[in-house]
Amino acid sequence: MDEKVQPDHKPASDQLEDLQKTTTLDTLHGDEAIRVIAGYSGDQEWSALEEKKLVRKIDRKLLSILCITYGLQYYDKAMLSQAALFGLRTDLKLTVGLRYSLSAAIFYPGFICGAYPAIVLAQRYPIERVIFGIVLLWGICLMCTAGVTNHQGLYAQRFFLGALEAGVSPGWMLVVGGWYKKQEQALRMGIWYSMTGYVSVVSPLINYGLGHIKGSLSPWRYMYLVAGAITVLWAFVILFLMPADPIRAKGFTDRERYIAVSRMRENNSGVRNTHFKIDQLWEMLRDLRFWLCFFMALTMLVANGPVSTFTPIIINDLGFSGLNSLLLVMPAGVVIGTIEWSVPFLCYKYKGLRSYMVAVTVCGTILACLLLWQLPQTATGAKLFAVYILASYGGGYAVLMSLQIANTAGYTKRSVGSSGMFVGYCVGNFIGPLVFLQSEKPYYTTGWIVTVVTSCITVVLAIVYRFVCAQSNKKRDQSSSEAYEHAYEDDLTDMTNPQFRYTL
Repeated sequence: MDEKVQPDHKPASDQLEDLQKTTTLDTLHGDEAIRVIAGYSGDQEWSALEEKKLVRKIDRKLLSILCITYGLQYYDKAMLSQAALFGLRTDLKLTVGLRYSLSAAIFYPGFICGAYPAIVLAQRYPIERVIFGIVLLWGICLMCTAGVTNHQGLYAQRFFLGALEAGVSPGWMLVVGGWYKKQEQALRMGIWYSMTGYVSVVSPLINYGLGHIKGSLSPWRYMYLVAGAITVLWAFVILFLMPADPIRAKGFTDRERYIAVSRMRENNSGVRNTHFKIDQLWEMLRDLRFWLCFFMALTMLVANGPVSTFTPIIINDLGFSGLNSLLLVMPAGVVIGTIEWSVPFLCYKYKGLRSYMVAVTVCGTILACLLLWQLPQTATGAKLFAVYILASYGGGYAVLMSLQIANTAGYTKRSVGSSGMFVGYCVGNFIGPLVFLQSEKPYYTTGWIVTVVTSCITVVLAIVYRFVCAQSNKKRDQSSSEAYEHAYEDDLTDMTNPQFRYTL
């Protein structure tokens, strides 16, 4: 017989009594999950097998939506580097000075401007409708790129594209945090984040075909039109099929919904809360762990400059044609996509690895930077190998996102903290392309030096983060404070809930 699981490991009678006591809470300002728990009158215990089947059902309904959406986001964002091989740089006069680098970098100030409004909307309104609107508008914005005739127009398009795409990554972090337990989150984060690699296998094939078009428009304009149209169509799939959270998702029985909500108690972080709590915002700004995540995202993502903006160009500089350079991007997508899900998988299987894996994966990026900087252009094979492992940090970044969610409780704090970390992500991405100077090609000395230094800083910050979390856990273990029974229902933060323990 399967072992029965009970929320909070309490007898069912005591649990029911607690629920009856808490039904008087103000659920407009409290966690909405309590209404699901209090309104359920069936068996309050479930078996481990029953929960396992439910998690598989959640995966089937949710992960494909998260993966394809995130893959489209990266495809659309990184279109610039592939379009650059098919006339975009010459048509828009981007070969002058830092124009090309700036056209890549300006995406991220837009991202910063769009992140907080998007996450506030996602907290106040159904997240699937918010994401639908975001994806629809960014698809239209992407198609408009085909009409750009100068570099100023491209700057404007990239800025607004960044503002529109900003809500997806922090939004997906919230969705994962609302559906999955702490120990399940890293793997799910890695699965959808791995699309940044795997989409690089598919997108070159699409653009390789579009690059052969001999029509009235330049090939790069067709690339933007097709990608934008695909994105617009996908927005409607999100609207009708995405299960936003356990409280409102369609296709689940009352019992499945009850289990989905109740099993999240051990996260001590809540599922959904529509009230913005200013005290949780101030707590986040005082939280050292948030700032360590912020600066890790910043320093780690400087390396994304050469990855998302210059990879096809670096390969092209080795003597390959534009079309062949696109095809040679594909192995990099396989390698990095595999790293981005396998590293979180290791963290899922073995506890206590997350901060270490952040450091280890960044070391792979440091090695790649040194090879690309120091090896001669004639070392084609070795340089291609370096290109293929350059984005190793991606596995660490997927883990970092899961750490930010797992170690932040309180719906407002988690929402704003997720967006805040993406500000660091944006600053790093903004710096990255600008330090790769056209005058220094093909060796890009300044760019590689900056990337190596910032990556080394990331390794140090990851170790410090682990130490800070371990010390907090040690103090709480030694504390004699009583456990708080309703932390989950009352939307307590990690710093105000003595039951909370930080993931390492």
